[in-house]
Amino acid sequence: MKRVLVIGCPGSGKSTFSSRLSKESDIPVIHLDTIYWKPGWISCTDQEFDEILRDLLLQETYIMDGNYSRTIEFRLSFADTVYFFDYSRYLCLYRVIKRRIMNHGKTGEYMGKDCQESINYKFLKSVWNFRKIQRVQIMNVLDEYKGSKDIVIFRKPKEVKNYLKNTNDSA
Repeated sequence: MKRVLVIGCPGSGKSTFSSRLSKESDIPVIHLDTIYWKPGWISCTDQEFDEILRDLLLQETYIMDGNYSRTIEFRLSFADTVYFFDYSRYLCLYRVIKRRIMNHGKTGEYMGKDCQESINYKFLKSVWNFRKIQRVQIMNVLDEYKGSKDIVIFRKPKEVKNYLKNTNDSA
């Protein structure tokens, strides 16, 4: 495990898992939200993002956290390990709303500089539709890489907890 992607619906726990895995494996973590979002929720252009990604993907080791579906296939070509958080929409929506309430007025720990925690209809709709739209795309891409990449799919939070516990036990 040297080049790791962590993908899944917003609110599934990707960033928390990535940070914990980074601490336990001593592999640096890259939260894509901190790269994509400039202060005040201004997104970088596709060209800017792609240039930054190309440089990051050439690093020897990393844990890269974030979906950014436009770039998933490209990033997968560099990765050796993929963790996909395939949780229910209800759990992800609950977590997104909880995070918004808990972090009101604060910049999220894994967000871009000066990007205060926020929530809007478009974002909630993307969480709600993730399984119907993005999940299908992700599963199709992951199917292409079966056998050539280590792919771990988490369907319940307990599976993540057990995985991390077993990782610690074997270390």
